[in-house]
This record gives sequence, structure tokens and C-alpha cells, in this order.
Amino acid sequence: MPQTPALEIAVQDPAGVRIAARVGAARVELAQGLALGGLTPSPATLELAIEAAAAAGVEVHVLVRPRAGGFHYDDEEIALSELDVRRAVAAGAHGVVIGALDASGGLDLAAMARLRDAADGASVTLHRAIDVTADPVATLAAARDLGLRRVLTSGGGSAAIDGIDTLRALVAEASGAIEVMAGSGVDAASAPALAATGVDALHFSAKRTVRVDGGVRMGSASDGVGGYEVTDLATAQALVAALGR
Repeated sequence: MPQTPALEIAVQDPAGVRIAARVGAARVELAQGLALGGLTPSPATLELAIEAAAAAGVEVHVLVRPRAGGFHYDDEEIALSELDVRRAVAAGAHGVVIGALDASGGLDLAAMARLRDAADGASVTLHRAIDVTADPVATLAAARDLGLRRVLTSGGGSAAIDGIDTLRALVAEASGAIEVMAGSGVDAASAPALAATGVDALHFSAKRTVRVDGGVRMGSASDGVGGYEVTDLATAQALVAALGR
């Protein structure tokens, strides 16, 4: 029988950490700018989220991503990421979530090794950069050889449910030596089927948008209007219920 996967929620603040704990998530991926695919959180966000997690009993894994866009970084961006990794671990994070590709679109082994070493033994996850490589199964094998703890992947699909066949192949390739965590578009409808693939964890954001009308405009028609995203308890609870928990 497939194992019961752990749950990880992508959050942006201490409130999200508390919701994750309330629904029984094992850990959070802490980021900011989830609408941009996630960016490195601020030092203050990191500090307060770690405090909240310590009180709630969940792990904090920090996304280290210096900018939006692709995952091919120059030397300065790698140096910046290395420092962010060191500071996240020093602040008390249980792990970091990283990804760097080379000019050909494959995993940048030198950059990944540098960031792994900066984590100084803390858990390291390869994020969804794996999904834009030509061969996610080969990329998982490379991550395993680097000694990474897990990969976060949609199986190359826009949503994890679309990459379910590749997810099964990744689980088989992992052979228990590296964890496979399914993420992207994971919701109550898709979670049971994804869990049945044998993945070690499910990653989801359970977010909703808080709409803001009006506001002060500062140079652009969109400044100060629109909304922002928060972790939603009801959405998270619905996914957990769909798994029979």
C-alpha cells in the first residue's frame, strides 16, 4: 500500500505557519511573492515565522530564490543565494529550498553543490527547476547524487496531476534514497490520486486572494489596487479531509 504522504504548505508569513500546524502539516516552505513563483523571504519574516513554527511544532524550510524568471543565475546571484542559505540556517531554519540551472538548461551541479555546502548539513530540497529540465528523472538522479534530501516536482506538468505518470517514474527512480514531493496545483480534487503514486509528500499553497479596492496610486494604474494572497484555513482543511485525515 502507498504510504501516507507528509504535507508541506507554501506560506508567506507567521499566520500561514500557524494554519499549517493547525491542519497537521509537517513543514512549511517559507517564501514571499508566491504570485511570482516565490522569492527569498525577508529577514524579519524569517525570524517571526521560525518563532511561530517553534511554538507550533512544524519545520520551516526557506525558499532561496534571488529573483523571478528563469533559474540560470550569474556568479553574483549565486553568491547572494549562498549568503541567504547561510543566514536562513543560522536563523534556525530546518532546511532550504534551492535550484540552479546551467546555460544548457540542465542542473548546475557546481552551483548546487556550493549552495548545498552552505546549508552546512541542513535539509536541502531541489525546487521545481527540475520541471523545466529536459529529463526530470535524470535530474532527480543528479540531485540524489548530490546528497539532496528531496525534490519538489510537478512531474513536468503545469499541475502535478498532469505529470502523474512522470511522478510515478520519479518515485521508482528515487528508490527511497531521495524524497519525491508532488507540488503545483495540488488541491482537494487531485490530492488522493497524487498520494496514490507513492510520493513522500504533497506540497500546496492553500491560498486565497484578499481583494483591495481603491488605495493610493503611486505612478501606475495598478499601484495600490487589486489584492494580496494569504493562506486559507478552509482550503487547507478541505485538502486534508480529501486525504481522509
